[in-house]
Amino acid sequence: MQSFIDLFAEYNVPAAFLVNIELTLWSALFSMILGVILVMMRISPIGSMRAVAGGYVEFFKNMPLTIIMVFMVLGAYAQLKLTFSDTFATNFFWLAVTGLSLYTAAFVCESLRSGINTVPLGQAEAARALGLGFMQSATEIILPQAFRGSVAPLGNTFIALLKNSTVAAAASVATETSSLMSEMIEYHPDVIVSIFLIFAFGYVIMIIPIGMLTTYLSNKLAVRR
Repeated sequence: MQSFIDLFAEYNVPAAFLVNIELTLWSALFSMILGVILVMMRISPIGSMRAVAGGYVEFFKNMPLTIIMVFMVLGAYAQLKLTFSDTFATNFFWLAVTGLSLYTAAFVCESLRSGINTVPLGQAEAARALGLGFMQSATEIILPQAFRGSVAPLGNTFIALLKNSTVAAAASVATETSSLMSEMIEYHPDVIVSIFLIFAFGYVIMIIPIGMLTTYLSNKLAVRR
């Protein structure tokens, strides 16, 4: 017990978890926006848009996240000079958010597409019969129902995003949990089990409520047919 108290006194563990939560929230927002755009492109009547969205999804689904995060530092920042701030920590925070958002958007798109598959074909046919165009049909009829049908897969996607935020260390975010855990193990290898338990239980405490909320919303919003 004393080792836990000493570790919390020496290191600001809650602040590290807060960084991961911030990474997750911002990435969830941007990946949701991009994911909605991608899924609308995938169901678009324009073949080229479907091809572009399909290529994006397949590329990022099959690309290791670590490689994307390393590219954000060595490629986007070092070679392409992409910067978000003059402050080192802030700049690499947003580079990590960009990498996480680009990666997660592919899975958000697929989650929403699974929800679209639950919408009866007659809904789209009825919309066309009423004279609604593609955008109106998608935004007013198909997507609202798709969101209700994709609560569970979206919840799993964002749970994975929270865990994936630990890869931000590869994008030089030095204040998040995996970086702090490495530092703690380096200087206190004698209490490695205590260090592991701190971070393991920290993520369990954060993830279980998300799973419970997802299950509740999935049952609450499910379309009864």
